[in-house]
Amino acid sequence: RDPELVKRIGAATALEARATGIPYLFAPCVAVKIVTGLQGDIPSTSPKGVPYVGGKTKVAACAKHYVGDGGTVNGINENNTILSRHGLLSIHMPGYSASIIKGVSTVMVSYSSWNGDKMHGNRDLITGFLKGTLRFRGFVITDWEGLDRMTSPRHANYSNSILRGINAGIDMIMVPMKYKEFIDDLNQLVTNHEIPMSRIDDAVRRVLRVKFTMGLFENPLADETLVNHLGSHEHRELAREAVRKSLVLLKNTNSMLPLPKKGSKILVAGAHADNLGYQCGGWTIQWQGQSGNNATVGTTIMDAIMNTVDKQSSQVVYQENPDTKYLQSEGFSYAIVVVGELPYAETEGNNMNLTIPEPGPTMIKNVCRAVKCVVVVVSGRPVVIEPYLKWIDGLVAAWLPGTEGQGVADVLFGNYGFSGKLSRTWFRSVDQLPMNVGDEHYDPLFPFGFGLTTEPTDDSN
Repeated sequence: RDPELVKRIGAATALEARATGIPYLFAPCVAVKIVTGLQGDIPSTSPKGVPYVGGKTKVAACAKHYVGDGGTVNGINENNTILSRHGLLSIHMPGYSASIIKGVSTVMVSYSSWNGDKMHGNRDLITGFLKGTLRFRGFVITDWEGLDRMTSPRHANYSNSILRGINAGIDMIMVPMKYKEFIDDLNQLVTNHEIPMSRIDDAVRRVLRVKFTMGLFENPLADETLVNHLGSHEHRELAREAVRKSLVLLKNTNSMLPLPKKGSKILVAGAHADNLGYQCGGWTIQWQGQSGNNATVGTTIMDAIMNTVDKQSSQVVYQENPDTKYLQSEGFSYAIVVVGELPYAETEGNNMNLTIPEPGPTMIKNVCRAVKCVVVVVSGRPVVIEPYLKWIDGLVAAWLPGTEGQGVADVLFGNYGFSGKLSRTWFRSVDQLPMNVGDEHYDPLFPFGFGLTTEPTDDSN
């Protein structure tokens, strides 16, 4: 709900990517405003559908995953989206048409299917609608091994998958390993006139158009003058701002939040309280992310709490999983319990129960029954929380705050007020899913757009 902030995030991302010598990002998942942050604002004179990259500090963006990947059965990765053509175009297509108007350079095709047909072979939607109706003039790229995944088992009848994919209108093929086989098969298909040279010419023309737009031939190497932007203080402060604004306050019994900084004995508990890897989630250094504080530089939520409270009058104690006896004997003013999901990406994130892994639920029950408590949930999506809600005084959805845990403490302790709103419905039980605004029986734990607010406090508290 803050397009300007999203745009600034895109610009910072582009600058840091360019500083490493990378001029092309596989982003965004159709978050339109970030396209202009990554690529720059398209001139008013630019023809519709023509790619645009605004100079050496900008990158080519990639709208993905075309199309309908967010509507698969049970939300399962690479699954089938069962929907009418009207539903597909009205629900899933607007992000692409808006991105094209903004000059997006590339579009990535989805692993998923539409009514049983693999998107990587859908000529009607790639050549017909994307290139024809929407007049997209950039290039279309597969996902990682996208042609391999057109068949089950993968890579079966690979030559036919190449034939179908390229004739459907795909211009660039992501082939991380078996590229020699791909080149041999493609050459044979062209030689046999199964793939016409006009299709190859179209692909080459589109790829060159984007490369020329990027200035890649004039400036093929990294600009070393940009190196100081990598991990800069300015960019970390931007990330911290994004964390503050994205936190959603879901429960605040007796106005427990914001928390006092002075005169308190504070318990911090939970495996996610002092774990940078858990805060960042998947797609961080490694594909599936990782646990621990050694993979990258940043501030854990625990560090941030220590940085924020008054060190003379307050005591902070960290116990990852305190037992009941300890809780009753220590006389804590309040507790901050930080729990959540373990890192995941793509198919590894498929989850039919959406529960917080143990010992998180047990710890919420033990700590919050013994001490006034705030529970901070670190997750990539809503998770099961209703069974524990009765014991929780303050509940905060922190999503994945990444490296800037200080943004969480900024709001918990009142340096800034809570302002975030839910970007999706928070369910009571997974049995209700899928559930969306407008459903006949819409009975969420917290509705779409919900979010309590607080005002900033002064430092005397």
